[in-house]
Amino acid sequence: MTGPERTGAVQRPAVFLDRDGTLTEPRHYPSRPEDLALQAGIGPPLRALQHHGFALIVVTNQSGLAHGLIDEAAIAPMHQRLRQLLARHQVQLDGIYLCPHYPGGTLPRFSVACSCRKPAPGMLHRAAGDLGCDLSSSWMVGDSVCDIDAGHRAGTRTALVGPQPLAGVVPTLYRTTTAQALTAIAGSEIPAYED
Repeated sequence: MTGPERTGAVQRPAVFLDRDGTLTEPRHYPSRPEDLALQAGIGPPLRALQHHGFALIVVTNQSGLAHGLIDEAAIAPMHQRLRQLLARHQVQLDGIYLCPHYPGGTLPRFSVACSCRKPAPGMLHRAAGDLGCDLSSSWMVGDSVCDIDAGHRAGTRTALVGPQPLAGVVPTLYRTTTAQALTAIAGSEIPAYED
């Protein structure tokens, strides 16, 4: 789970984004590229964060794979579609990390306990190692308890998005929409890092 050595190199901050319900409109087990639609208004703040050196990284639990509800072959076209939708806003993802696991799923190879399924921080740790990101200056943005817990466990700040705060969840910030959360992060952070 470690990435390339970056001794002496400046590590950049990242914004880790949950996919379904945060970066994209909520859908129940989306399984086709056309199921993905971006949340409204996220292009400008993502572009601003990218411009100022933030890595933009998707970290997504996809238990539909373990349940046999999503075909493994559909994942690459779905993420290609996601990249195309973002490219229309001049936004480029630095990475997409996916956890297919779910204990008790129907497909044995994915029906295991793992260290990558949020709320475990494995995907964030792996991405930070791969891409040279400083977790302490990064953010985890998501719409669920497991997203916020993963951020806390990885040592990032956290942004919860959704129609109302979740009981017992204490994020760094809460906003009704992803666009509002990203705008708040951009406003508080820029210029945190520039090339």
